[in-house]
Amino acid sequence: MIDISESVMQFLLAFLVAGPLLGAAAALLPAPPGLKGKSPDQAVRRHGVTVTGAVLAAALALALGFDHDRPSRMQATTDISWIPALDVRIHLGVDGISLPLLVLTALLTFLCALHGYFKPPAGPSPKAFVALLLLLEAGTLATFAVLDLLLFFLAFETVLVPMYFLIARWGGEGRQPAAWRFILFTLLGSVVMLLGLLLVGLEAGTFDMVALATDNGRGLGTSLQVTAVLAIGIGLAVKTPMWPLHSWLPAAHTAAPTVGSVLLAGVLLKMGTYGFVRIALPIAPEGMRVLAPYLAAFAVAGIVYGSLACLALARTGAGGDLKRLVAYSSVGHMGFVLLGVAAMTPTGVNGALFANIAHGLITGLLFFLVGAIKDRCGTADLDTLAGATGAALYGRAPRLGGLLAFGAVASLGLPGLAGFWGEMLAMFGAFRPAEGLSRPAFVTYAAVACFGTLLTAAYLLVVVRRVCMGAGPAADRPPIADVRGYEFAAWTPLAALTVLAGLWPAVLLGLTDPAVQQLLAGGKS
Repeated sequence: MIDISESVMQFLLAFLVAGPLLGAAAALLPAPPGLKGKSPDQAVRRHGVTVTGAVLAAALALALGFDHDRPSRMQATTDISWIPALDVRIHLGVDGISLPLLVLTALLTFLCALHGYFKPPAGPSPKAFVALLLLLEAGTLATFAVLDLLLFFLAFETVLVPMYFLIARWGGEGRQPAAWRFILFTLLGSVVMLLGLLLVGLEAGTFDMVALATDNGRGLGTSLQVTAVLAIGIGLAVKTPMWPLHSWLPAAHTAAPTVGSVLLAGVLLKMGTYGFVRIALPIAPEGMRVLAPYLAAFAVAGIVYGSLACLALARTGAGGDLKRLVAYSSVGHMGFVLLGVAAMTPTGVNGALFANIAHGLITGLLFFLVGAIKDRCGTADLDTLAGATGAALYGRAPRLGGLLAFGAVASLGLPGLAGFWGEMLAMFGAFRPAEGLSRPAFVTYAAVACFGTLLTAAYLLVVVRRVCMGAGPAADRPPIADVRGYEFAAWTPLAALTVLAGLWPAVLLGLTDPAVQQLLAGGKS
């Protein structure tokens, strides 16, 4: 921690939200003559790296200046009246819950911009690509920084348009149907969520999330809370995605360009689970208590379903797509996050938040790797990759094969890596749920989730065996390029942070636990 004045902290947080937005607008303008480089296309890609790099630097400075002794307190707050008639305010702030998500978003977007600079996706204008990437970053960062329900909704919706165009214009085969399915599912969910947010804000007389969390639902009747959580939860569950509202996800991931898949899995899915923790749990606790058993049931169904779908894709002769398999794995992993939230205990919610960050790091790395394999081999089809003898990446591209195996074992929850702690804490939370929840039911859910971890290990080890090992010598296969310099730069931070979070979980838990304790206590320290 370094001593940074409150006014500078306020500026840093405001820059995180406004900087990418201004950068997106600037990307559409002609580049100044001295900055064009070899071509205007290179100049705009360099602009994207510069802006996302500045945003990442601001996020790291915000993290360094954050008071780690009081992570439950909202810091770097800005509170300005925007629409007085509705009491809507431009209210920004950061605590131990939102800070890791802000840094994760800034990091992944910068790595995507860096990857896109050296390996731009095939498609139309690079200007539009960079502008959409920055607009996506602005909306995501705003979602984690705003403290007003209506502003949260606006930020939540801002990301839909750029992600739609990234899939529809720069995606691969089947991109148009995938983009339409993505936008229709998320928009319909958002309409229902808006009704729930308006119901809470109008009934309570304020849209301020801090005031509503401190009140802890005391001004809202139980039936109203149940209705609000149901409406808000549907919108959040679509974005998470929760089974059975997940069907847009595999197609979107499969069709999206590499950077689109990385941001969709690493950042956008976190917006849904963050909404459950920031809005549903503290603002309508009685409504959550009524619906928590159902949320947990859907969560463990998603864990098992996602794992079984991956097993089906991984088997020989299934014609499974490796990118689609990683997408389905997200359904299972986000099920652990929802199970932790449904437990409504500090242990469960801390596990959910940890699993959120771990999933962003690990799945972001996996989508980068799958994109590289598809680029080298011309396909992500598992049967084509494996063939008669296996792709044998260990022999043909040892660093690429080693990283894929590392990502796989991290994703299956190997102790010592980031994926382990979130899943374990979520199951511990389910084993001893909050008072008023049925312990036998939640113990059953924890047992089913534990079985899901075995299925996860099964399909990931099958993938590693088929793609990395093979049954024949690597010499039987044509050589392929190993990890390139820019890929090493983009992937190393994700691998290093996966190890760091696995070996030193207190880095994250020390931030989230005090904030979660206060959130569940209704804002009382």
